[in-house]
Amino acid sequence: MNRSVLISTLASLAAACGGSPRAPSSTAVTPATSHPVAATGAATAPAPRPLGHPRTDLIPRALVFANPERGAPRVSPDGKRLAFTAPADGVMNVFVTPIDDLSRPVQVTFDRKRPVSRFYWSADGAYVLYEQDTGGDENFHIFRVKPDGTDPRDLTDRPGVAAQMLGLSWKLPGHALIGMNDRDPSLHDVYDVDLATGAATLVVKNPGYVDPVVDGDLKVRLATQYQPDGAINIMAFDGKAWAVRDAVPSDDQLTTAPLGFTTDGKTYYQLDSRNRDTAALFAIDNGGKRRRLLGEHVGADAANILVHPKTGAVRAIEFTAARAEWKIIDRSIAPDFAALAKLAEGDFAISSMSTDDRTWIVSYASDRSPAQFWRWDRKTQRGALLWAARPELAKLELARMHPVQIAARDGLSLTSYLSLPPSADPDGDGTPTAPVPMVLLVHGGPWARDQWGFNSQAQLLANRGYAVLQVNYRGSTGFGKKFLNAGDRQWGKAMHDDLLDAVTWAVDHKVTSASDVCIMGGSYGGYATLTGLTLTPTVFKCGVDIVGPSNLLTLAESVPPYWKPLMSVFTRRMGDWSTPEGKAALLAVSPLTHVDQIVRPLLIGQGANDPRVKQAESDQIVAAMRSKGLPVSYALFPDEGHGFGRPENRIAFFALAEAFLSEHLGGSFQPMTADDFAGSSIQIPTGADGIPGLPTGVGAMK
Repeated sequence: MNRSVLISTLASLAAACGGSPRAPSSTAVTPATSHPVAATGAATAPAPRPLGHPRTDLIPRALVFANPERGAPRVSPDGKRLAFTAPADGVMNVFVTPIDDLSRPVQVTFDRKRPVSRFYWSADGAYVLYEQDTGGDENFHIFRVKPDGTDPRDLTDRPGVAAQMLGLSWKLPGHALIGMNDRDPSLHDVYDVDLATGAATLVVKNPGYVDPVVDGDLKVRLATQYQPDGAINIMAFDGKAWAVRDAVPSDDQLTTAPLGFTTDGKTYYQLDSRNRDTAALFAIDNGGKRRRLLGEHVGADAANILVHPKTGAVRAIEFTAARAEWKIIDRSIAPDFAALAKLAEGDFAISSMSTDDRTWIVSYASDRSPAQFWRWDRKTQRGALLWAARPELAKLELARMHPVQIAARDGLSLTSYLSLPPSADPDGDGTPTAPVPMVLLVHGGPWARDQWGFNSQAQLLANRGYAVLQVNYRGSTGFGKKFLNAGDRQWGKAMHDDLLDAVTWAVDHKVTSASDVCIMGGSYGGYATLTGLTLTPTVFKCGVDIVGPSNLLTLAESVPPYWKPLMSVFTRRMGDWSTPEGKAALLAVSPLTHVDQIVRPLLIGQGANDPRVKQAESDQIVAAMRSKGLPVSYALFPDEGHGFGRPENRIAFFALAEAFLSEHLGGSFQPMTADDFAGSSIQIPTGADGIPGLPTGVGAMK
């Protein structure tokens, strides 16, 4: 069963975006302060605070951002082995071990530069399959290797290809369906690949569709076609010709999608929000006529589904409003779920299953401890802890994450999460004993969401003395189409107002004071940071932008070629740049347009190989600030893409961010040493003097 979900795909593909047309008036009024800011940018930056005091009891940032001891395990189809990731010479690689003897791991991948994070078993367990790109460019190739580490092969060894795994099946264990855009960079044709020989046979030439859905016989049965107006057609394929199976209005564009087939091909499953608000899950017979509602939730879209490893039938559906909830469809697993709810702390998910369904690998997400992984034996109804991802970190006092509901000015309810320094919230009730400085940590997407669980950035910041507020602003996914669509063309407008309203909430609830808030985020969160410092220039004390776009026009014009079939998503939800009016609207909410309004300190982090938000997005706002004599600190990583995949680079960047925030917001910090930059590719083209305590020579351009 093809488990790719369109919403999840777009959440990752569109992590570059943010914004909507708002032409600012000559005077902007910020809700948090109600102080008018002159459009000339005449406001003066506040004097920097004294650098916060170093403390000896801080959690070392290397402990937070370094490699875990072991990563997520995957059980082999026969239930006898585990594949998992672990560091090898500092790089996360894949290992295989007998499931009954974890002391005998065999390394099977040997990457020396970037972590291997995407891996899975072939349907018969003959191979471990894994995906890897180069320097964060997201042109992933798919490799296979035997479980003893021998006979590695690139199954997609074609110049410039960005491959996609589309389907595996126990019925055809020696084969895989793989999408490759070697013919046309914007379209993925479907190939049947022999896993043993690597021979690839073209089976479907893509006529312009995305997200093909595959049955148990590895036949493409459905795909999605985006219309220019944002509507979608769900297309059915009989092996020879395509025909429209279902027409979906643009309002349901990101909340309706086919997910996959049962192995016998008689039924497929589909998310559907038509004639309702939240996306429910339906079972539909292959003719598309008989539909059966399997599960719905009044406040959340259907998210993850659990399917039987052999039949492909849906067994349970996960809904996440504030916390994860499961609706059981297959009553035979009800005893398992009841027991798993008591087995460990946190919200659980089933990450892999043996084909005979006896062995499950279960992960637990908790706010105060990194992930734990358990082996669950369905026959004995007993669980055994495999490992915790970061056992040393789990021993320390970490911050609780409290779900809170924040009312936006127009009445929308914003599901948000508040993390407080343990010292400021000794009874753990989510209310500090006194206001503390706060970091507004904005998620990317924007068609994604924050959720409850362990968050490395939030934990580091809370440990340094900051409240951390994470807001699911309008346009976030998972809360129904009304909430999602309320963000259409509201980048820099109502979406930004939601963030401002969250700051007001935090001030009103004495979490922080209006003069003690910084904004930070990656991708769309980086855009929100730049928007905060340009359109509302005195609300935030400082900003930390990670791979955020500065000009929505140049962002739209430089997307990866394989996003082109999805561009009606962007034109509907971000803005239509094909008309003069549309271009003007996007420029009005592009931070680059208002760069001279910046009066607060700014730190920018960027990967040179980012295919979503190109390096030019950061380069151009840095150049504009420098041309106007505005200080900015810029960290560039030549071996990274959309975010920081290598732990050496994560540690290096957050060493800068920690010192930067301490100077301007006053929290504690761990002093930087040369060890924080060992192995990092970091370059600091400008603004090294804006990072207090930076060791001499770090980031020097070569």
